[in-house]
Amino acid sequence: MSLRFTVLSSGSTGNATVIQNDEATLMIDVGLSCKRTEQLLEEQGLSGKQIDGILVTHEHSDHIKGLGAFARKYDVPIYANENTWEALTKHVGAIADEKRIVMQTGEARDFGDLRVESYGISHDAAEPVGYSFYEGDTKLSVTTDLGYMSDKVRDAVIDSDVLVMESNHDVEMLRMGRYPWNIKRRILGDMGHLSNEAAGEALGEVVTGNTRRAYLAHLSRDHNMMDLARMSVQNVMEDNGHFFKESEFQLRDTYYDKPTPWDTVHAKSPVRL
Repeated sequence: MSLRFTVLSSGSTGNATVIQNDEATLMIDVGLSCKRTEQLLEEQGLSGKQIDGILVTHEHSDHIKGLGAFARKYDVPIYANENTWEALTKHVGAIADEKRIVMQTGEARDFGDLRVESYGISHDAAEPVGYSFYEGDTKLSVTTDLGYMSDKVRDAVIDSDVLVMESNHDVEMLRMGRYPWNIKRRILGDMGHLSNEAAGEALGEVVTGNTRRAYLAHLSRDHNMMDLARMSVQNVMEDNGHFFKESEFQLRDTYYDKPTPWDTVHAKSPVRL
C-alpha cells in the first residue's frame, strides 16, 4: 500500500479525512457524530480500531463534534497544539492525559514512514492549522477553513502531488443569501473561508507540474454548487495561465454526505502545466 486517503465528509455539517499507508492510519478531525463516523469508515473498509491517531485542525464544532466520543471508544490519541487543546477541552469531555498529545504548529512527527507536518492558517479559531503528509517522494496537503492563502501556507503546500483545498462559497450567492450581514462579513474576511475565486487564485500559486489532483472541499450547501465551484476555480486558474489536460491535472469533488473514493498518492513523474 502506498500513501492513500479518503475524505469521509466535508462541509459545514461535519469534516473528517483518513490518510493511510502501510504503517499508519490517521484521521484529520472528527466533525460528525461517533456513529456517523463509524458508518463512513465502514463504507471505506475501515473500523475505528484501525485509527492510530486523530489530528485536529481547530476547535469549531464541524471539526470536533464526535472527537471525544470516538477517541474514548477506540482509545485513540489526539494531536493538537496547546491553544487548540485549551479551546476544545470543554467540548470533548474527559480525555486521558496520555492520549492528549501536544503537536505544536510547524512541528513534524513521524508515524513509521509517514511524516506529518502542520502549518498555521488564517481562520477565526484559537490556533488553526493544516497538514501535509509525506511518504518518500510523495506529498499530500489538506487545507480548509482559511480566509486567505498566506505565504506560509503557500510554502507549506506548494508542489504537493495531491491537494485538498477549500472552495467554500460563491461570493454573489453568499451576498444574496439568507445569512445576516455579520456572518457574511466573517466568511468573506481574512479569518473566514476561501471563495471559489480565491481557491482558484490559491491553486494557481501552489500547483506545479508534479501536482496531479486537487479536491475542492468544505463547499457551502447554501452558497455554492459543485459544478459552479469546479468551473469557477478552473476559469481563474486558466486566467492565470494554468491550462491543463485532464490526463495531467484534475479538479475533483468532495461531499458532505458520502466519502470520496480512496485515492492513492503516487510518486512524482513530472509533467508541465
